[in-house]
Amino acid sequence: MRKSGKSPLLRSFGYAFTGIGRTIRDERNMKIHLVFTALVIIGGIVLGISRAEWIVCLILFGLVMGLELVNTAVEAAVDLVTEEKKPLAGKAKDAAAGAVLAAAIAAAVIGLIIFIPRIALFFS
Repeated sequence: MRKSGKSPLLRSFGYAFTGIGRTIRDERNMKIHLVFTALVIIGGIVLGISRAEWIVCLILFGLVMGLELVNTAVEAAVDLVTEEKKPLAGKAKDAAAGAVLAAAIAAAVIGLIIFIPRIALFFS
């Protein structure tokens, strides 16, 4: 007998959305990613970026925010295991944060490649 009327698949989606919501609520960096996502969306609409450019932007949004979720999970798991300063715990947390940073830098560079020519045309 199931504990609720929801299917296991629906419960899994519920857990996933709860994780996203908690990360948005609790993590400053996720809020920063969302602000930049909103700015890119507004800029893309105003400047009329192409379908291919939208696809690139959407992939980058998912990559950066997905990695931020993984980084949050790694930090929580490490903190659950130990509160002591341990080199391997620091290495795991730093590597996860570095993955987010690498993706965010790549996204910013790609964003500049997409938007700078359009901004130049917009003001010319």
